[in-house]
Amino acid sequence: MGFLFLILAAVVVVHYYLWRRLVRAATRPGSRTRRILTWAVVVLAALLVLTVAGGRLFGMEIERVVAWPGYLWLAIMFYLFVFGLLMEIPRAVAGLVLRRRGRTGAAEEADAAPVAATAAASASASRIGPAGGGTVAAPDAPLHEGDPASREGDKAGGPLVDRRLFVSRTAAAIVGAGALATVGYGMRTALGDPVVERVPIRLPRLGPELAGLRVAVVSDIHLGPLSGRGHTERIVRMINGLRPDVVTIVGDLVDGTVAELGELATPLMDLHAPFGSFFVTGNHEYYTAGGPQEWIEELRSFGVHPLRNERVTIGRGGASLELAGVNDLNGRASGDGPDLDKALGGRDPSRPVVLLAHQPLQVEEAAARGVDLQLSGHTHGGQMAPFNLLVPLQQPVVAGLARFPRAGGGDTQIYVTRGAGFWGPPVRVGAPPEITLIELHPQAG
Repeated sequence: MGFLFLILAAVVVVHYYLWRRLVRAATRPGSRTRRILTWAVVVLAALLVLTVAGGRLFGMEIERVVAWPGYLWLAIMFYLFVFGLLMEIPRAVAGLVLRRRGRTGAAEEADAAPVAATAAASASASRIGPAGGGTVAAPDAPLHEGDPASREGDKAGGPLVDRRLFVSRTAAAIVGAGALATVGYGMRTALGDPVVERVPIRLPRLGPELAGLRVAVVSDIHLGPLSGRGHTERIVRMINGLRPDVVTIVGDLVDGTVAELGELATPLMDLHAPFGSFFVTGNHEYYTAGGPQEWIEELRSFGVHPLRNERVTIGRGGASLELAGVNDLNGRASGDGPDLDKALGGRDPSRPVVLLAHQPLQVEEAAARGVDLQLSGHTHGGQMAPFNLLVPLQQPVVAGLARFPRAGGGDTQIYVTRGAGFWGPPVRVGAPPEITLIELHPQAG
């Protein structure tokens, strides 16, 4: 309930901001346009709440109905908010210029008022009849722009108000165009083919017989209401085309139960690698109604081997390495969390260790236990910039290769893949989907 409350609060605050900047400031009070746009904002806010909460409260069938419009609006709303914030500075500058011009005009009108009053008095005097016998009525004269009545007219929609409306409408048009263009670009990126990142990594304890070992890494596939079987088939086809020796799926495979999404996952049985395919849980496996266990059994039936705080040995010729995997940190709440001691205890210290751990956050513990390389996902590379600037608040690496001091000397390397799918909006900006091919080599020298 705490999560849903935070979502609701954020939705209300952002939509109120958008209403003030894009509706209230850009339309006239009481206008039909303002009423229509206000109701549109209310309906879209309700749609967003239903989209985020619908799966939990009503199941996958309702989520499938609202997911496309709801998540698309989430992306558009986010970038309307971002571009709106960026426009605050030029909007403030324009407002300052208008106010200064208004004050200058008022001062000029005030200076001209005595002259106009004298001229009016002279004209009136010239119309006084002979011997003071009454006055001749002058025709109605237009109000001077500096008069109070004229200022009231400005407030009701005069030139100053029109200029402010023009500025607000121009800003709203820029914000809207920027948001729609960004979301359109992000959809094309998210729904297109993942980028293949080829990353050579040297491990100091790797035997020469394993030189060139190819490890395919994929994470955050996120099978769910917006993905189809074709999403999985494409990923499997691309991985097999890389001819890997090992395939690793580093968590967040699904956003639903086996009953809801099992058909979408079946192409995984077509993965081919001489040393096998392996899987570790991500946080989203623990959000599903059935928990991770049903998916673990389903993957086993596909020939994908879960590593549940355990490890296997991969060898060729006289050389070998340890491939270990740990459960995600979110499993702790149900007693199914990571256990690095169990996964790594009792190993041969002469062999290099590659650890599969969904969240990069676990790298410091891995380094303390002498792990050579950790493979992770979880971050999506930020998925929609500028979220990439916020990821470091929770994770030590956003994407790519990094190093951390290792117990006993040297470094623990970590590679964080951006993931092959998306969560929520089918939009990726600044973080294209990724399939990674790690090529391992012995340490030079």
